[in-house]
Amino acid sequence: MARQLDEQIVGRFPVGRRLRVLDVGMGQGTQALRLARAGHQVTGLEQDATMVAVAREALSGEPEGIRARMRIIEGDGRDTGVHFLPGSFDVVLCHGVLMYVEEPDPLLAGLARMLAPGGLLSLLVRNGDALAIRPGLSGDWSGALAAFDTVSYRNRLGLDVRADRLKDLTSTLAGIGAPLHAWYGVRVFTDTAADGAEAPADVETLLAVEEKAGRTDPYRGVAALLHLCGVRG
Repeated sequence: MARQLDEQIVGRFPVGRRLRVLDVGMGQGTQALRLARAGHQVTGLEQDATMVAVAREALSGEPEGIRARMRIIEGDGRDTGVHFLPGSFDVVLCHGVLMYVEEPDPLLAGLARMLAPGGLLSLLVRNGDALAIRPGLSGDWSGALAAFDTVSYRNRLGLDVRADRLKDLTSTLAGIGAPLHAWYGVRVFTDTAADGAEAPADVETLLAVEEKAGRTDPYRGVAALLHLCGVRG
């Protein structure tokens, strides 16, 4: 997904430009810190105090220049308007968040308002059109059958969450003024790997396969996750 995001950034903004980035629901700050290291001015917004502490600990070990480029705020992603003025960012990330939000449209509209004209909105969501894949490949036939007619599922943490369908998000992005520009699949072949499994010796080949599949039909359409990139008009 990082490679996909970098492709969109390079294709949209001048090389060397220091971008204003907002990472909503940044978790432990993996993407936020990576972009700060790349020279961008990054703000991370996260409501989980434990994740905020982990992100701050990781940031504390970075050189002073990187620490100066990254700001961490503890808060709800649905309250971006409380913290920032409209049009304050060139790139807004919202990765792995929508599945926990029962009504995502207000959140998405708020994220779009944060973008400057021509800004990039990057979403990572559970693919509602492929929920039957994981139980089907695991031999859970009743679970696979039930998954065809729902966007609800139980994740690996045991939480009841929701997925999004590409068609619905395409419509939503158009409606909030950040129409879909590009989309990718993420975890096409690796979704059934056990949590905590060691990376294979040929991990670079694995990544090359996943990257190729994530931009190639019909493979990307059955990926566990979808990476959608909208552009503010």
